[in-house]
Amino acid sequence: MNIFKRISEHRAEMEKLEWTGTFGDYIEKLKQNPELAMTAHSRVYEMIKSHGIEEVNGQIKYKFFEKEIYGLDRPVERLVEEYFHSAARRLDVRKRILLLMGPVSGGKSTIVTMLKKGLEQFSKTDRGAVYAIKGCPMHEEPLHLIPPELRPDIEAELGVKIEGTLCPSCQMRLKNDYNNRIEDVMVERVIISEENRVGIGTFSPSDPKSQDIADLTGSIDFSTITEYGSESDPRAYRFDGELNKANRGIMEFQEMLKCDEKFLWNLLSLTQEGNFKAGRFALISADELIVAHTNESEYRSFIANKKNEALQSRMIVMPIPYNLKVSEEEKIYSKLIEQSDMKHIHIAPHALRSAAIFSILTRLKESKKQGMDLVKKMRMYDGESVEGYKDNDLKEMQNEFIEEGMSGVDPRYVINRISSALIRHDVQCINALDVLRAIKDGLDQHPSITREERERYLNYISVARKEYDELAKKEIQKAFVYSFEESAKTLFENYLDNIESFCNWTKLKDPLTGEEMDPDERLMRSIEEQIGISENAKKAFREEILIRMSSYSRKGKKFDYSTHERLREAIEKKLFADLKDIVKITTSTKTPDATQLKRINEVTRRLIDHNQYCPVCANELLKYVGSLLNR
Repeated sequence: MNIFKRISEHRAEMEKLEWTGTFGDYIEKLKQNPELAMTAHSRVYEMIKSHGIEEVNGQIKYKFFEKEIYGLDRPVERLVEEYFHSAARRLDVRKRILLLMGPVSGGKSTIVTMLKKGLEQFSKTDRGAVYAIKGCPMHEEPLHLIPPELRPDIEAELGVKIEGTLCPSCQMRLKNDYNNRIEDVMVERVIISEENRVGIGTFSPSDPKSQDIADLTGSIDFSTITEYGSESDPRAYRFDGELNKANRGIMEFQEMLKCDEKFLWNLLSLTQEGNFKAGRFALISADELIVAHTNESEYRSFIANKKNEALQSRMIVMPIPYNLKVSEEEKIYSKLIEQSDMKHIHIAPHALRSAAIFSILTRLKESKKQGMDLVKKMRMYDGESVEGYKDNDLKEMQNEFIEEGMSGVDPRYVINRISSALIRHDVQCINALDVLRAIKDGLDQHPSITREERERYLNYISVARKEYDELAKKEIQKAFVYSFEESAKTLFENYLDNIESFCNWTKLKDPLTGEEMDPDERLMRSIEEQIGISENAKKAFREEILIRMSSYSRKGKKFDYSTHERLREAIEKKLFADLKDIVKITTSTKTPDATQLKRINEVTRRLIDHNQYCPVCANELLKYVGSLLNR
């Protein structure tokens, strides 16, 4: 598409959003849609909801966050329900500062950035439209024009709630420019924009000695004092502080607890009463969501200071821990690499997973549940089933440690180490071993870990390596099985026929001779033993399979070998066990014969065609698994 044509179309789209009318015209719009007068908190909540909500395994997921935030469904659900939803319903929560507290690189800034960008886009829709008094430096709600004594009747008629008073600038303009004729005051539609400082303010602390409170509340324009004669004349004041410009939207305090006290105390009346003091004016109304973020150590120091008790009581603290799901951690690394200029370097399957396994292990706490180790816990957190444990055990573990996920290795460190592996000279592809080696090398240079932590992290690298070894062997063994699905299905059907005969005390018929036979106990046990089913437990396991088959049949569903997780694992392991010697000989031989060479080429092709390997990492995988099987 022509670049300038696209620019022209975009300009036309923005021009369509423009609207200007009188206050009377705005009232007519309100009669049709009272939601136009919603508060900043309501607007943020409606924006989040507008992207969709779904429930997965009893967990509410807000689709707004899913493209950028991974593995934080529980903290996000709590954030939306306990803060945004409550604040949108005008509960007292809206009079609190939202403080996102968590470890570095945990997603706090990303959440705030998403909220700001989401609000910008939402204000361009009919549902999220924002109307303001034209020319108001604070883009304020036009309903503020209505005198307080008239508001109860008008609120009842329009179905809205009117809160706040006119800013000093609008008070003067109403009197001088409109002769107090409220109905003639011009109203315009505004688009929330961080770049244009409309509805979004950002305050970042700097040197307390040089930073002025005017950065928040605006300042006197000394060049106009002689013209207007007084510092209390609104025309001699710049209403350009971050609190002024954030009105109707979001005010972000970056590293809030590093701010000087004078900046923090200015927030007390804003949070509690919805107004703040600026210059020589009466209190100025502001409708804005105040969100801040900090790390745990700074927060602990803040609450330890008794002088901060008043401000502390006006905060809602939302812990934002690290993600604790391996599959979601992989997505974080993939996203960060996609944003780089290194996309041309191939990353072998399971490379990012190995890094993710290491990261998650450093963040988990040892459970007190009997027989539960970190690897099992990691698998359950990632949605895998672990023998002997149920969903209730998972929920208990998730509630066992409040601080779980608030420490451990941060994603930035891991992506930095992956980056070091990617930028090696002439590298075409990196695999799991390259990534784990880079992480290990980086531990020596890591500035903030103790000797004990380093030993523990080295152990987690070993665990991640073992997990990768198992994945690597499975990849090769699967590739060696010709028509793996067909082989698995045949073995599966055979097993089902035998357990059905066993449980029903019937005979099997040979499909060729028609001869009646007893169930093949040797076959059944050879499969069941792959997943540790004991002789005493075999009957219960077989009956459980039949019950599951019956349940699927009643619901009209197909029961295949991949439906039952443990049975699928048993079938695969049985197939792999039968093939192990062939795999071992073929992968480890240095001078393969014609048959072996043909098999190697077929395996390599299958890895490339079906498993996202490139020729480099496919060959490396073959060599590596050969060395593993020969140990």
